[in-house]
Amino acid sequence: MTHNAAPAGTVPDTVTPPQLRLERIRRQRAIKTAVLALTLLFLGIPLVSMLIFTLRHPLSGRWSLAPWKAIFTGDGSSLGADLSTLWSGLGTSLALCVVTVIIMLLLLVPVMVIAHIRSRRMERVIEWIATLPLTIPAIVLVVGLGPIYRWLSADVLSTNPIWLCFAYAILVMPYAFRAIAVGLNSIDVLTLCEAARSLGASWPRVFFRVLMPNLWQSILSASFISISVVLGEYTVASLLGRMNLQVALYQLGQSNSQISTAMSLLALLFGVLLLVSLDLISGAMRRSKEDN
Repeated sequence: MTHNAAPAGTVPDTVTPPQLRLERIRRQRAIKTAVLALTLLFLGIPLVSMLIFTLRHPLSGRWSLAPWKAIFTGDGSSLGADLSTLWSGLGTSLALCVVTVIIMLLLLVPVMVIAHIRSRRMERVIEWIATLPLTIPAIVLVVGLGPIYRWLSADVLSTNPIWLCFAYAILVMPYAFRAIAVGLNSIDVLTLCEAARSLGASWPRVFFRVLMPNLWQSILSASFISISVVLGEYTVASLLGRMNLQVALYQLGQSNSQISTAMSLLALLFGVLLLVSLDLISGAMRRSKEDN
């Protein structure tokens, strides 16, 4: 009777002493705890500092909730701040989120599905084009987009900030592409399409009734990531002379930096809530599929 020899330098689990195994588990837990603690400190200290700055007046040292009250009541006159610009920028950014997500989904999802079915070579070309904005600095994009926006503002559209959606659709494309590509690679698209077509389904029916239900999680991921990018974008809007949330926060910071910082914290909190809701929705969808 022969036994498979363990590789040199290793100890089989069957002969590992319980004390050694427990010590290894303890060491792994300690390393994980240390890494998690350092990560939380790295991310948490700046946020706590921002919160303290909004509560403590930098000159008198007096603690007050006045900046937060000004945001939730919409009246910053007692602190010498005009919040109308802030609400205008916030409304513009929220509208840009909706329009940008719609443009992104209309451009990417059909093109990526068709390329995934028809041609892997074309899929690689689309991937290269979609990820190209990551390699181009925002200032360079603005240099190229500036003349186009001047022509659009003067002859075709207007100077309304909502038309930043075209530039933002380019900025969010790399992140959205990667999220949708993960969904496409996780399902057998060709088999699903062939099965549906063999049963007499038209291509629009295959797309909306067969593929889209299997891509909902990826579409939600792409949408939420795009929203986070749009809410945090400053360079393009500022250099093109348009108003959005980040530009409004910068201008508000010139008159009252505490209110500006408090609003920035709320924007960060909104981004975290988006990621948490994405995780909850993904888990609910996964459990629903397992139950069915």
